[in-house]
Amino acid sequence: MRFRLILTVGMAGLLAFGCATMSDTAVSERTSEIMKTSFKEKGQAKLDRLEQDDVQALCSQVAAGAPLTRPDSTRLEKAQFAKIAFPKDGKIMGDWKSGEKIAQTGVGMQFSDNPKNAAGGNCYACHQLTKEEVSFGTIGPSLYQYGKIRGQSEDMQRYTYGKVYNPQAYSACSNMPRFGHNRILTEQQMKDVVALLLDPQSPVNR
Repeated sequence: MRFRLILTVGMAGLLAFGCATMSDTAVSERTSEIMKTSFKEKGQAKLDRLEQDDVQALCSQVAAGAPLTRPDSTRLEKAQFAKIAFPKDGKIMGDWKSGEKIAQTGVGMQFSDNPKNAAGGNCYACHQLTKEEVSFGTIGPSLYQYGKIRGQSEDMQRYTYGKVYNPQAYSACSNMPRFGHNRILTEQQMKDVVALLLDPQSPVNR
């Protein structure tokens, strides 16, 4: 919330005093300066989180209204797909019961969280996964009966794991976090989430 408030106030000031005369680059640089001077490191929350990689920089421009061209989209997805680290043991599906706990858990990566504890996926913040859960977000599509509709083939297992690991590899400028790429979830946790989505016994598919 503090991040959003500071960013909103900073951008409002820029719009009021200089957007008519400042270039997009100047506005972006000024916004970055405001953010860096407003945030202080605390616990595991370091200032390097304010540094955007190439994907974030491009997608920030798209979010601000810049067009996402087909060549840029293809280039981004290809580069991100190459960075997916699939399990070396070849096993993609873990335990769906553990996956459900991960989907329900939203802690991790914040300054107030213990970095020694496992982070969660907080999947219900954006998706419906089961008919039993009555509180869920709608930013992302419903994943209820995900595996029942798509099956559990090896290709589908790899696709699902890859999507959790780095959704930018499949949909440029996706709003979904890059759980594996950014080391939010461990390999085993991602396997468990895949099982939650695909296992016929999972509440997702009942």
